[in-house]
Amino acid sequence: MLDVYVRTAALLIVAWLFGGMLLFSAGFAAFLFKNLPPAEARVLIRKVFPSFYLFVILLAGLAMALFWSTDSFSAALMAIIVLSTSAGRQLLMPAINKATDLGLRKRFVWLHGASVILTLGHIFIAAVVLSRAVN
Repeated sequence: MLDVYVRTAALLIVAWLFGGMLLFSAGFAAFLFKNLPPAEARVLIRKVFPSFYLFVILLAGLAMALFWSTDSFSAALMAIIVLSTSAGRQLLMPAINKATDLGLRKRFVWLHGASVILTLGHIFIAAVVLSRAVN
């Protein structure tokens, strides 16, 4: 019976992760750029991203730990999110900031594209985990 509660808690955390990533990437960033001058929006986005990545790492890590004993496949998918988000936070984000600071537009576009693909991949992985609960 405890397994049902642990699995339910893990799924709720993944739902929170899924919704948070979707809202941040499709809602919050677009809202900022629509309602603030571009320079201000960029400054705010740069300040928010470390917390966003930490949010993803912590929730995926917690879900991974909860899934560990009940669903090893979902635990492994959450581990992929934890590891790739950690790399994104420690490597990709500073590279994006450096490209911006140095005015390297093509490099920024490429690196930003990689971060978008990374986040979309995480959203997809979370969706896979949630859909497994339905089946």
